[in-house]
Amino acid sequence: MRGIDFSRYFQASLLGMFFVFSFCSNVEAFDFSDWDTLVKKYVAPKTLDGVQINAVDYVNLKKDPAFSGLVSRLKDYPLESLRSRESKLSFWINVYNIFAAKMITDHYPVESIKDVGSIFQSVWKRPVGNVGGEERTLNDIEHEILRKMDEPRIHVAIVCASVSCPDLRPESYRVEKLNDQLDDQMKKFLLSREKGMKLDKKKNNVYLSSIFKWFADDFESRGGVLKFISQYVSAEASKAISNPQVKISYLGYNWKINGY
Repeated sequence: MRGIDFSRYFQASLLGMFFVFSFCSNVEAFDFSDWDTLVKKYVAPKTLDGVQINAVDYVNLKKDPAFSGLVSRLKDYPLESLRSRESKLSFWINVYNIFAAKMITDHYPVESIKDVGSIFQSVWKRPVGNVGGEERTLNDIEHEILRKMDEPRIHVAIVCASVSCPDLRPESYRVEKLNDQLDDQMKKFLLSREKGMKLDKKKNNVYLSSIFKWFADDFESRGGVLKFISQYVSAEASKAISNPQVKISYLGYNWKINGY
């Protein structure tokens, strides 16, 4: 009776596990490469109302068949394939940004995304697209999905197509580098004196984006807004906003579309 070749058996087992994990990974991931291409093609730095932003060419984005094809592919995506927290976060952040852009292209030309709404139904609660066989609204994605995942950095990643929103990132969010992308978004947003954060040391005042006021509750589990953002600013700025006597004011919010 021949003995069992355990080394070959072990190698075969490892190979089998590799294929299983590879298959699961491929099933889990939605291909956002079209979005990568689109934002690189139609997003460019521009100054609007005195604010430096990443502006979107909505006119040509609307005409591009890759955009409509991307939106169409979301309809049949099996959401149960999203297993990890990072895969869910990156997926829904990308979808929010795609659908916010779609809301503009569907109703272009408009001066503000809020103009798409009415006194009976705000733009946030209007159906904008189908994901996994279900009609979605921007409100659903932001409040019922993303905010419930307890990740305050989403507020600098999702972009509501407005000048005072965080900049639309010129790449899709990806599972393998999501943490670095969110950190980078926070740092860049806070560097903007016009819409992120501005310090007035003489008056001991810090001016923050109204986003940090609207969603202050989401930062409480991290010690509050000022403590949370202190890790994303310079040492000098961190010291200033860590002063117990610092006063907080909020910057005005420009809802004009981030387009050109």
